[in-house]
Amino acid sequence: PGCHLLQFLSYLGACDRLLKQGYEEGQVEEAMEMFQYSEKKAAEFLRLLAQFNDMGFQQNEIKEVLLLCGNQREKALEELVMK
Repeated sequence: PGCHLLQFLSYLGACDRLLKQGYEEGQVEEAMEMFQYSEKKAAEFLRLLAQFNDMGFQQNEIKEVLLLCGNQREKALEELVMK
Protein backbone atom coordinates (compact mmCIF):
# COMPACT_ATOMS: atom_id res chain seq x y z
CA PRO A 1 0.00 0.00 0.00
CA GLY A 2 2.92 2.41 0.65
CA CYS A 3 3.92 2.59 -2.99
CA HIS A 4 0.36 3.52 -4.02
CA LEU A 5 0.46 6.40 -1.57
CA LEU A 6 3.75 7.64 -3.01
CA GLN A 7 2.35 7.40 -6.54
CA PHE A 8 -0.73 9.30 -5.46
CA LEU A 9 1.31 12.02 -3.77
CA SER A 10 3.55 12.47 -6.80
CA TYR A 11 0.39 12.57 -8.97
CA LEU A 12 -1.05 15.31 -6.75
CA GLY A 13 2.22 17.23 -6.87
CA ALA A 14 2.31 17.00 -10.67
CA CYS A 15 -1.33 18.12 -10.94
CA ASP A 16 -0.63 21.00 -8.60
CA ARG A 17 2.34 22.18 -10.67
CA LEU A 18 0.29 21.99 -13.88
CA LEU A 19 -2.63 23.85 -12.30
CA LYS A 20 -0.23 26.60 -11.23
CA GLN A 21 0.68 27.01 -14.92
CA GLY A 22 -2.94 27.99 -15.49
CA TYR A 23 -4.44 24.82 -16.96
CA GLU A 24 -7.96 23.71 -15.99
CA GLU A 25 -8.28 20.96 -13.42
CA GLY A 26 -10.34 18.69 -15.67
CA GLN A 27 -7.81 18.98 -18.49
CA VAL A 28 -4.89 18.34 -16.15
CA GLU A 29 -6.49 15.17 -14.75
CA GLU A 30 -7.40 13.95 -18.22
CA ALA A 31 -3.91 14.60 -19.59
CA MET A 32 -2.27 12.84 -16.62
CA GLU A 33 -4.48 9.78 -17.18
CA MET A 34 -3.88 9.76 -20.92
CA PHE A 35 -0.12 9.66 -20.42
CA GLN A 36 0.00 7.14 -17.56
CA TYR A 37 0.73 9.91 -15.06
CA SER A 38 3.86 11.17 -16.83
CA GLU A 39 4.01 14.82 -15.82
CA LYS A 40 6.43 15.65 -18.63
CA LYS A 41 4.17 14.23 -21.36
CA ALA A 42 1.03 15.67 -19.80
CA ALA A 43 2.64 19.12 -19.59
CA GLU A 44 3.72 18.99 -23.24
CA PHE A 45 0.23 17.83 -24.26
CA LEU A 46 -1.43 20.68 -22.35
CA ARG A 47 1.01 23.23 -23.78
CA LEU A 48 0.31 22.11 -27.35
CA LEU A 49 -3.42 21.84 -26.70
CA ALA A 50 -3.47 25.48 -25.58
CA GLN A 51 -1.32 26.56 -28.54
CA PHE A 52 -3.48 24.85 -31.15
CA ASN A 53 -6.60 26.01 -29.37
CA ASP A 54 -5.39 29.60 -29.74
CA MET A 55 -4.94 28.96 -33.46
CA GLY A 56 -8.66 28.19 -33.65
CA PHE A 57 -8.65 24.39 -33.92
CA GLN A 58 -11.35 22.33 -32.18
CA GLN A 59 -10.29 20.86 -28.84
CA ASN A 60 -11.54 17.34 -29.50
CA GLU A 61 -9.68 17.27 -32.82
CA ILE A 62 -6.51 18.58 -31.20
CA LYS A 63 -6.61 15.89 -28.49
CA GLU A 64 -7.13 13.15 -31.04
CA VAL A 65 -4.27 14.35 -33.26
CA LEU A 66 -1.85 14.90 -30.37
CA LEU A 67 -2.47 11.37 -29.13
CA LEU A 68 -1.96 9.93 -32.61
CA CYS A 69 1.22 11.94 -33.16
CA GLY A 70 2.60 11.38 -29.68
CA ASN A 71 2.77 15.11 -28.92
CA GLN A 72 4.91 15.87 -31.96
CA ARG A 73 4.08 19.50 -32.69
CA GLU A 74 4.92 19.69 -36.40
CA LYS A 75 3.25 16.39 -37.24
CA ALA A 76 0.15 17.29 -35.24
CA LEU A 77 -0.08 20.70 -36.90
CA GLU A 78 0.09 19.09 -40.34
CA GLU A 79 -2.72 16.70 -39.42
CA LEU A 80 -4.89 19.49 -38.07
CA VAL A 81 -4.38 21.66 -41.15
CA MET A 82 -5.32 18.74 -43.42
CA LYS A 83 -8.56 18.00 -41.55
